[in-house]
Amino acid sequence: MEEREQKLQHILNNAIDPKKVWGTSFGIQYQNQTWFGSSGNLSTQNQFFIASTTKLFVTAILLHLEAQKKLSLQDPIAKYLSQDILTGLHVLNKQDYSNQITLKNLLAHTSGIPDYFQQKNKSGKSLEMDILTGQDQSWTFEKCLEISKSISPKFIPNTPGKTHYSDTNFQLLGKIIKNITSKSFVENLNEIILNPLELSNTYLYTDPSDNRPQKMYYKNKEIDIPLAMSSFGPDGGMVSTSPDLLKFITAFFTGKLFPISFLNYLEVWNKLFFPLEAGVGIQRFKLPWILNPMGTIPVIMGHSGLSGALAYYCPEKDLYIAGTVNQIAFPDTSFRLSIKLIQSALK
Repeated sequence: MEEREQKLQHILNNAIDPKKVWGTSFGIQYQNQTWFGSSGNLSTQNQFFIASTTKLFVTAILLHLEAQKKLSLQDPIAKYLSQDILTGLHVLNKQDYSNQITLKNLLAHTSGIPDYFQQKNKSGKSLEMDILTGQDQSWTFEKCLEISKSISPKFIPNTPGKTHYSDTNFQLLGKIIKNITSKSFVENLNEIILNPLELSNTYLYTDPSDNRPQKMYYKNKEIDIPLAMSSFGPDGGMVSTSPDLLKFITAFFTGKLFPISFLNYLEVWNKLFFPLEAGVGIQRFKLPWILNPMGTIPVIMGHSGLSGALAYYCPEKDLYIAGTVNQIAFPDTSFRLSIKLIQSALK
């Protein structure tokens, strides 16, 4: 194992790039052995923003609530949301489809609802563009809806083969969790996941004055956006460490948070961002045969985030990996590094 650990650490050391990557922190669990490593300006105990990897925690909470028979993923969202939220949520060609959307549609990004964060508005700007050009700002759930409702939906909900990644979906799921349980998203997060798993370094970032998480990088610049990070909430506002994130992804796929049989319902795949596919509340990284003729790059399932963080499980090898490269501008970097780490761990 010592030789394997040295090889893994060597991969992380070589990942440091003065133009892209200033720090890495990763953990791997394989064959009942766990390894943690870091390089550059990150340590394995440093807290970092996990961005949309947060969505995996939302999925776990919803599946836990389904196990308690407090909801069904087939339920229409109209069952849990007020009319002021539903009105105009999904209007396409002058027809309102808001009442046809289910919880499953939100989780699987098959709702067609616009993305309040990355999609451009009528003036050709997006909230993401504002943030990344230094215009840090905060927003509310109501503002997310206002932005989303001002943009035309992509397709009718549940159109076969159609997906559109939308952070608005998970803003809505956060509201639904609150309405079902009469508890905040943070309270559910703590009670269902963080406290039982003893994830003491993981939390939802809500205070802009909180300077515990490592600042992210956008290209070669450190980016400080505490107002934005405190606004994402259930669609991408969590903070963690590689040890905590590894413990979480292991619990997610081993039945510690919800019945393991539920995993079968999540594996319904649609194209998302090549080579990522969208499942129900999870993602799958799968390269086509032409790019992976020897099959040396295994299929992994989990979720990643714009911050360069990810948490994935390799079913074929029963391997778990979690960590970050802490870089916003080059989303493929964390995957390329993860593939190298996985291949080295499997040797």
